[in-house]
Amino acid sequence: MLVSVIVPCRNERDHILQTIRTIESQDGAGFDTEAIIADGMSTDGTQEMVKGYESRLVRLRLISNPGRIVSTGLNAALREASGEIVLRMDAHTVYANDYIKQCVEVLNETRADCVGGPWVAKGTGAFARLSACAFQNWFCVGTRTGHNPGYEGPVDTVYLGCWRKQVFETIGLFDETLVRNQDDELNLRIRQRGGLVWQSSRIRSHYVPRNSWPALFRQYWQYGYWKVRILRKHRRTGSWRHAVPALAVAAAAGLAVVVALGTAAGSSAVVMLSGRTFGFLAAVYLAGAILAAATAQVEDGLSARFALPAIFVTYHVAYGCGYLHGIADWIFSKPTAGQSSKESFVSTLTR
Repeated sequence: MLVSVIVPCRNERDHILQTIRTIESQDGAGFDTEAIIADGMSTDGTQEMVKGYESRLVRLRLISNPGRIVSTGLNAALREASGEIVLRMDAHTVYANDYIKQCVEVLNETRADCVGGPWVAKGTGAFARLSACAFQNWFCVGTRTGHNPGYEGPVDTVYLGCWRKQVFETIGLFDETLVRNQDDELNLRIRQRGGLVWQSSRIRSHYVPRNSWPALFRQYWQYGYWKVRILRKHRRTGSWRHAVPALAVAAAAGLAVVVALGTAAGSSAVVMLSGRTFGFLAAVYLAGAILAAATAQVEDGLSARFALPAIFVTYHVAYGCGYLHGIADWIFSKPTAGQSSKESFVSTLTR
């Protein structure tokens, strides 16, 4: 059996060689592996680093991804894949040495259409460690099974993914109009056709979060924005986890506008009521953030625990703003605005 490992990347010189070595060293008992790396026109030397390995590894191929985003890279690699089973890996992730083996075994055992492991984060620097801690916390992401490393069973979506190639012949490839959340949308199509998406605790990896506030904020703004694009495409309503950050941001912005209008009109009663409402909501949020920080497993001591609420705010405000941006586009944009929005987001992508 041949397993095709597809890796979309862009400007990953700090991580791509580790990913290649990981694929090379995987426990491959019972199957052969080929690796196809789809590079999104990197400008940091990533292509040259991969080419250095390509000449030494027979089953490693580098292909170009002119679209520069994950979905176009995945599709380009899928078209080149020769394996009966296709497995996605990313450069921003560290994998167990039996990752591929477990994906294949779980796929065969469950007969699911897509299998994968939990989305677990582990940072390597001070900020990334804080981001990872927030990422695994109930206050940040809710009680989602996708972040539970011990959960085994059906889910809406999985981290990365492993499929039989024939699945794509049935449901189509990744949606290339989506800059983010293309895996969520693919798994939604699988489930709409009665397919099964399965998460296994045996499939172990950890994601490496962004290492700065601007990069984290930009990433989660995009997640919020493109989540709305999926809901728009499939005419569905999102879960409460997706709506709460947007509602909180909208409420804060609305109260700020009311305070400004009340001040301009000289209405102290309106200003006082709005200010008190904002203060109450902020106090409730802050209490939740402090409680979550106090009970979190923080690696870097007391100072990191004090900084954790600010990371929660970054996640929530960024996602909420992106979600509201997506709703605004949904309501006010012209039919062709989706492509224009995609192009503008591509220009801001990092890595």
